[in-house]
Amino acid sequence: MTDRGPRRSDLLQGTLDMLVLQTLRWGPAHGYSISQAIRSASKEMFRVETGSLYPALHRLEKRGLVRAEWKTSDNNQRAKYYRLTPAGRRHLTREQSRWDQLVEAVHALMHARGQEL
Repeated sequence: MTDRGPRRSDLLQGTLDMLVLQTLRWGPAHGYSISQAIRSASKEMFRVETGSLYPALHRLEKRGLVRAEWKTSDNNQRAKYYRLTPAGRRHLTREQSRWDQLVEAVHALMHARGQEL
């Protein structure tokens, strides 16, 4: 952590897969658009670099949580588009539930009134 807040890489540790799956819930997308969606939806807090994004996409594809196919992008270039599978949708639902519990627990701890140990 720095004086200006947590480092972006610290925040993404262990959550990148969930963020990628969430963006694919909105519809099929290629890598660059997934990265841009995460950046935009997080109000510029998360910037996913290529070196992190593509290994995550390959990992998710190997686990059967996403499927990929080659298509022509809006700018007429060939791009690999990823889409959420039914297994990926179920996995995302479970992960979101766990994430919500974690956020609730951290919030409770951060707002505790100094109870004795």
